[in-house]
Amino acid sequence: TNGITPRRWLLLCNPGLAELIAEAIGEDYVRDLGELRMLNDLVNDATFIRDVSKVKQDNKVKFAQYLEKEYPVKINPASMFDVHVKRIHEYKRQLLNCLHIITMYNRIKMNPTAPFVPRTVIIGGKAAPGYHMAKMIIKLITSVADVVNNDPVVGSKLKVIFLENYRVSLAEKVIPATDLSEQISTAGTEASGTGNMKFMLNGALTIGTMDGANVEMAEEAGEENLFIFGMRVEDVAEMDKKGYDALAYYKKIPELKQVMDQITSGFFSPKNPELFKDLTEMLFKHDRFKVFADFEAYVKCQEKVSKLYKNPVEWTKMVIKNIAATGKFSSDRTIKEYATKVWGVEPTNLKIPPPSEPREAIEETVKALKKM
Repeated sequence: TNGITPRRWLLLCNPGLAELIAEAIGEDYVRDLGELRMLNDLVNDATFIRDVSKVKQDNKVKFAQYLEKEYPVKINPASMFDVHVKRIHEYKRQLLNCLHIITMYNRIKMNPTAPFVPRTVIIGGKAAPGYHMAKMIIKLITSVADVVNNDPVVGSKLKVIFLENYRVSLAEKVIPATDLSEQISTAGTEASGTGNMKFMLNGALTIGTMDGANVEMAEEAGEENLFIFGMRVEDVAEMDKKGYDALAYYKKIPELKQVMDQITSGFFSPKNPELFKDLTEMLFKHDRFKVFADFEAYVKCQEKVSKLYKNPVEWTKMVIKNIAATGKFSSDRTIKEYATKVWGVEPTNLKIPPPSEPREAIEETVKALKKM
């Protein structure tokens, strides 16, 4: 993995957490992210747990206020912020997330008084201009959001937001406020995204498949500190050999059948019941990314997430373990390894003056570098 820069993705976008970590272990982690492993000594420290939790809550309140300015939705800042932001693509399986949203909606409708851990599901990302299916996925998410957000029975238990114009400046707002990071691509399809590392560094827990950088994150933090579900690469290969039968899952899993029947019948598009025909046809007949095959495991795993979220102390302990394990994912480490192993260049702490400084100062630095 090429990693992420801790300057932008922690110090700049999450100063509250950066400051808290500096108070706990000193400031050297800014230069060497591996120092974060010292946070493991504070996993059971009640004060540190409380402070980490407070920073997250402050970030959530701030982001909720931003969302309420931008969207006509009242956000519950005490709800779990469940976030899925990345390019819209079939292999990244925003559809699987959407099916889970509808499943939660159906459960609330069926039994409105049953205990339910409130969630704000936030999905964002751009679709390539000619990518019809990606645009249909966005349309489905926004159509589901219209129904869920305006149903008085659901109230503040479940809200769905599709972030418009997802970009770096918006990522810097949403990532520090995230409780749960969705990294749910079909095993064997993601090269190595870096979004999951940004979330991990900012104190979000990951629900994901064993795919891409999730594999390395599980190695660093321990698989028990991520919510891993679904098929592994070998399971997908096996299914490719024997053939994937979407209809069998549809017939076997009542909640999946209910969700698909709602989409197909136009429940989410009453003015145009055929609107999502291309999308449902794809899921039933030529879904290369096997959404239905992982549906049951994903929903069960999400139940585990909700159960842990009800215990804020245990949740935050897992958060601290995740932050402590992010050292490997610093782009500083990658560049250092390229420099020493590929280019044969030794690193230096010499500070290079900014371009605005007089030319002589820059020339002095160049001379000093040449002598080294």
